[in-house]
Amino acid sequence: MSGRPALFLDRDGVINHDEGYTHRIDAFRFRDGIFDLCGTAQARGMALVVVTNQAGIGRGYYTEADFQALTAWMLDRFAERGIRFAAVEHCPDHPTHGIGAYRRENPRRKPGPGMILDASAAHGLDPARSAMVGDRASDMQAALAAGVRTRILLAATPEEAASAPPGTLLLPEGALHEAARLLADLPD
Repeated sequence: MSGRPALFLDRDGVINHDEGYTHRIDAFRFRDGIFDLCGTAQARGMALVVVTNQAGIGRGYYTEADFQALTAWMLDRFAERGIRFAAVEHCPDHPTHGIGAYRRENPRRKPGPGMILDASAAHGLDPARSAMVGDRASDMQAALAAGVRTRILLAATPEEAASAPPGTLLLPEGALHEAARLLADLPD
């Protein structure tokens, strides 16, 4: 028997506007359509999972505690709308710009598939029945490597779109309402 389908989401640029190393509540602005997208996925029986590189921790710009506090606040905003997440996976490491123990290669860091695979194993999720929404080619590369069936790229630049793996569905930047319609039409 296969596991439950999931919607894997990048955070910065998908859930919130990417202001560059967003780590404070007062700088966090939800993207228009994110609650609709997550509500659509949840109504389809998909688990919701955030998979986010957080190299700002590794670079020393903010702490794990800052990240956890912002994450708790973010999840509360979703919960107020009846939307629950199965997991929030993050990778603070960076192979060249990390400080101390954070300066390392890590298969969890996208484009590696580690965060998706770890969440799938921990929560009984089936990547082959799942979707990923991201705004970078590295999100799509991680999803492909993990076996995620549906990959939706909100392409901010032509370079990101050109770097996406074949089979990636391309949408304009921030087109979360359109992504929700795509999810609603996916076969089970």
